[in-house]
Amino acid sequence: MSDLRPTACPISGDTQAALVFAYDAPPNGEIGFRRPDGEPYRREVWQFAQSKHFVSRHAMTVATDYSGDYVNATYGDDAGLRAAFERVIALPPERSDNAGRMARVHAYAEACFGNKKNIRLLDVGAGLGVFPHVVKQAGWHCTAIDPDQRAVSHMQDHVGVDAVSGDFMAVEGLGRFDIVTLNKVLEHVDDPVAMLRRARQFLAPGGFVYLELPDGEIAAQSGAGREEFFVEHLHVFSFVSIAMLADRAGFRPMLVERLQEPSTKFTLRAFLAAMT
Repeated sequence: MSDLRPTACPISGDTQAALVFAYDAPPNGEIGFRRPDGEPYRREVWQFAQSKHFVSRHAMTVATDYSGDYVNATYGDDAGLRAAFERVIALPPERSDNAGRMARVHAYAEACFGNKKNIRLLDVGAGLGVFPHVVKQAGWHCTAIDPDQRAVSHMQDHVGVDAVSGDFMAVEGLGRFDIVTLNKVLEHVDDPVAMLRRARQFLAPGGFVYLELPDGEIAAQSGAGREEFFVEHLHVFSFVSIAMLADRAGFRPMLVERLQEPSTKFTLRAFLAAMT
């Protein structure tokens, strides 16, 4: 039996899991995170029977969270971060995941809030700030939070939004928001249920949470090389596991959609309302 086999599903608690993919080398396109010289690359992806949820397991000494190491590996220096931002926002709408995301959130907000003015949105794990950028363009107020100070400085100085450096699981005093967004964030954290549950305390009455998560069920059909299964993704979701995630965190799924984005990412997006 593999020593990387997970003991229980972090979403459902299910203990029945099957090995889906095993890796002895990074798949093409995976971020080149630093590892000690000579450390072998060994990683496995398992799927749980009940939730259909995927987890990626490894014993390597590689930093795959939203730390400085993550930003260094992904964008390089500050100039690289700025260049990546400019490249994304320059994409035409038909080629932009970000444009499609904002269009969908805007349409749902109109259905939810009508002609409400001064919509307040909290973007968790904002990274480059490409989503806060389009939120600002829509005339909404955006507060962004990210654990990396360089990303926060970039959003303050170049994107022009309120940005906070800190751990979302510990930060206080942000206030309440009509919309809380977690775009491709929960797959990176050890406990996605706890992180989503914490979003409730920042949500104003009548507001909603918007999630984007990698779709493992469709990605798995294309094989082990899909980016949804790259090393930084500790979790890869299913239609069932996203519903279970919402329920355990105290939310009702109002709408769950499956799509392939212009970037070719297989994505699940969900709109959630807090349970009363």
